[in-house]
Amino acid sequence: MSQGAGAPPPGAEGAASRPVGTLPKAHLHLHFTGSMRVETVRDMAREHGLRLPATLTTDYPPLFDASDQRGWFRFQRLYDVARGCVRGEADMRRIVREAAIDDGAEGSHWLELQVDPTSYAPFVGGITPALEIVLDEAAAVSRVPGAAQVAVVVAASRMRHPLEARTLARLAARYAGEDAGTVVGFGLSNDERRGDTEEFAAAFGIARRAGLASVPHAGELLGADAVAATLDATTPDRLGHGVRAVEDPRVLDRVVAAGVALEVCPGSNVSLGVYDVPEDVPLRRLLSAGAVVALGADDPLIFGSRLAEQYETARTVHGLSDVELAGLARSSLAASRAPEAVRAAAERDIAAWLGRRPAAEVVSPGARRPGGTPGTTGATPLG
Repeated sequence: MSQGAGAPPPGAEGAASRPVGTLPKAHLHLHFTGSMRVETVRDMAREHGLRLPATLTTDYPPLFDASDQRGWFRFQRLYDVARGCVRGEADMRRIVREAAIDDGAEGSHWLELQVDPTSYAPFVGGITPALEIVLDEAAAVSRVPGAAQVAVVVAASRMRHPLEARTLARLAARYAGEDAGTVVGFGLSNDERRGDTEEFAAAFGIARRAGLASVPHAGELLGADAVAATLDATTPDRLGHGVRAVEDPRVLDRVVAAGVALEVCPGSNVSLGVYDVPEDVPLRRLLSAGAVVALGADDPLIFGSRLAEQYETARTVHGLSDVELAGLARSSLAASRAPEAVRAAAERDIAAWLGRRPAAEVVSPGARRPGGTPGTTGATPLG
């Protein structure tokens, strides 16, 4: 399923680089259970007397091949095991808090955390209190210095009846807002080979009328035809993944013309076997076509890599320069529902990040370089 990464830009190889963990950005593709630290799920399992498989203990992280139904089933089964360790309000609050702190430590100013409250409702009295717990903790942790500000995307499951999706869309609409601690989007997740996307159109209509972003998954396990069907049925603002739109230039042109952002998750694409190796993820092809791309980590608990590692992959595997990485960060913020004040602050910090010299250019006080003065490189910083 190789698509080719394309050649790195001239001069990208070997150039001194700024740390991607300090690049200001937004994180738009992170699932609630999948955001957990592996230590956290182990703690929860011990507390609740549950046994974890070796793939979450001694053989961590796991590897999958989702090229057939069995591969996806193994992934979903492991995800369900982790989700089964979340048994109440304290667990749910811990997940939100740690996700915000971890993302903030990697430079995220804004996080849109995706959650299906149905999964946690039995432990807290229903889908409404489940969502309210997540929103309450999102608002609280957003006030913690250094943490990312957190809003929520409510996601329906393709594996449940479309009427359940309408119920969730109405719930999401009740808590719609524009700030941290509110619902900003409505999604559709799980195995895209299941269910008929068109049957979920009514749910997306409810969400859209409430001002929520439409952010369904598409174009990961299925190809460009599935992307086209999702464009027709849901009129999305963003697509979770969407990478396989490159398999049909006409579909990719539609994505670009509509300004639909693609939440590209290189680590999970390879771990799930969508692409064989990181070089095959078509990041450069998407960018060259003019697509809006926001990198995401998807499920760090399952795939063993967080957001900063996706940016590092973009740099080291696909040859993106610091200026191009900053462009990805700007795209993530533009595609988000972050308030204008958050975007403006992040933009200032991106400019400052570009204005800083890479670590390899920094010299000790008193050192002299040819053509320069003490303590300088004699060169203009990038950006």
